[in-house]
Amino acid sequence: MIDLRGVRKSFTEPVLQGVDLHIPRGCLYGLVGPAASGKSVLVKHIVGLMRPDKGKVVVDGTDVFAMSELDLQEFRKRFGIAFQNNALFDHLTVGENIAFPLRRLYREMTEEQIQQRVDNRLAAVSLSEFKQRTPPSLSGGQKRRVGVARATVASPPILIYDEPAAGLDPVTSQKIFDLLKAEQGSSTVLMVSSDVDRLLTVTDRVGMMVGGRMIFDGTTEQAKTSDNPYVRQFIHGLTEGPL
Repeated sequence: MIDLRGVRKSFTEPVLQGVDLHIPRGCLYGLVGPAASGKSVLVKHIVGLMRPDKGKVVVDGTDVFAMSELDLQEFRKRFGIAFQNNALFDHLTVGENIAFPLRRLYREMTEEQIQQRVDNRLAAVSLSEFKQRTPPSLSGGQKRRVGVARATVASPPILIYDEPAAGLDPVTSQKIFDLLKAEQGSSTVLMVSSDVDRLLTVTDRVGMMVGGRMIFDGTTEQAKTSDNPYVRQFIHGLTEGPL
């Protein structure tokens, strides 16, 4: 579903150094690594927001950067994205926030169809009674759930979650990860998270980036039992190691 082949990107210093990555269709893939390892830049390449200096980004058989700008705009409809900071509009209600991508990308939808989608997503994340509330009145966990509802409202084939449980307590974090797994459906999911313990309860495969390189890619079980010192330190929380 998602293939990166030798992707390189530099600013003042190299950020991505020949990254190869394959995410199979229908997989829930967890991407981990220390700060400034290139994870966010990698995600921007996948959704076509950043162009590589070298290499290819292929999504569902299509070379992302061989497309025209018009085709690229249409291509981005394939993604649902929940951002680390939630990116909710404080002046809009919860229902309006969730409806926003439908109104922006699917002008042919009727208001009745939009509201049906919004109500369905609110029920899925157990926030039906919050439709007329505004984001400033919500807790951190509730805002995360609104972000999930908005990311999934258009039933996109690819979902990307950037630090979905950042700043949440362990119990709420696990509930968010369980919700993401339940809401996956047939979508391919890329989840970037530093909450490794809870991330590994829902993933099918895991990749680890260090210094702009992909140093590990395998199943969740392979990640847990890996002999790679970077992986062992990051996943098992060892205090001594190469990071």
